Amino acid sequence: MPSFGLTLIPITSLANPNFAMKVTVFSAKPFEQDYYHQADDRGLQLQFESAPLSVATAALATGSQAISIFTNDDASAPVLDLLQQLGVQSIAIRAAGFNNIDCEHAKKLGLRVANVPAYSPYAVAEHTVAMILALNRKLIQADRQIRAYNFELDELIGFDLHGKRVGIIGLGQIGAIVAQIMHGFGCTILGSDPVVNATLQTRFGVEYMSVEELCSQADIITLHAPLNDHTQHLVNKNLIEQMKPGVMLINTGRGALLHTTEVMEALKTGKIGYLGMDVYEHEKDLFFYDHSQNIPLDDTFARLLSFKNVLITGHQGFLTKTALQNITDTTLYNLACWNQQQASENELFPQAVPANLHIY
Repeated sequence: MPSFGLTLIPITSLANPNFAMKVTVFSAKPFEQDYYHQADDRGLQLQFESAPLSVATAALATGSQAISIFTNDDASAPVLDLLQQLGVQSIAIRAAGFNNIDCEHAKKLGLRVANVPAYSPYAVAEHTVAMILALNRKLIQADRQIRAYNFELDELIGFDLHGKRVGIIGLGQIGAIVAQIMHGFGCTILGSDPVVNATLQTRFGVEYMSVEELCSQADIITLHAPLNDHTQHLVNKNLIEQMKPGVMLINTGRGALLHTTEVMEALKTGKIGYLGMDVYEHEKDLFFYDHSQNIPLDDTFARLLSFKNVLITGHQGFLTKTALQNITDTTLYNLACWNQQQASENELFPQAVPANLHIY
């Protein structure tokens, strides 16, 4: 498969032999900690904290020159003020998205911020396709029936992917790979993105159009847009009304791309026939934690789980060995650059995204 521009950061020796920079790693999960064995060699002293970053937990970074955060950490202005007062100078985001950080305030405070712009678009793209297949062929329901020794087939009828029209909103690295995979199934690919990729047009026959036109034609719609002021609640009641009856909707991008309650109403009427979600609008404090002994407090999420035509995974689309290694390598690279008083090419500043830029 072509890489569609994926560039991995080489691991080079950037350790500062005279100073070990202390880094507090927030929202550190057991599955990722083993990947940071090269930290000592790069002049970094990591302090892993399972707690997410917030106003209440910022003090855990006392004595650290840098922190590392994940997708659901709170890096809003009040938290950034606390971090600066503690002496934190740099923030390494262990993800591509950075909508959870107040970038303008971070820039105002002089904090250095870097992300992992590309770790493995194949991981998320393949998870997207897995959700499409599982929903279509009702694999979860089939497994439950078989385990109950129910071998009837009446409720397990799917459809051929071949010949279906797949609409991809956001044709960056991940969306491009989804286009390639679904083209391999014999699907017609519809795309919506501010930037037209000529390679996708010529190799996979992608037909570019507006979001509204795409929704009116597609049998399957999958979202791969970043979350910003223009894309928040992109899929709402008005857009849903333009979709084909029984459409399949997949979201492995950002939870708030969907207006969840309005999507749920469309599920109840059958306007949306299938829903696959790896992200959720209100996933903070829910995903990445074991709540099996707790009383469910999110009524909307609990209702979504009651639908047989809904498949939800807990933000695991990125979770492959390749992606975890690439995230670790790039995060350590960013931190080591700062420890060596060098700039990283992954820094978000001084290149600022204009507030009025419609980008996805």
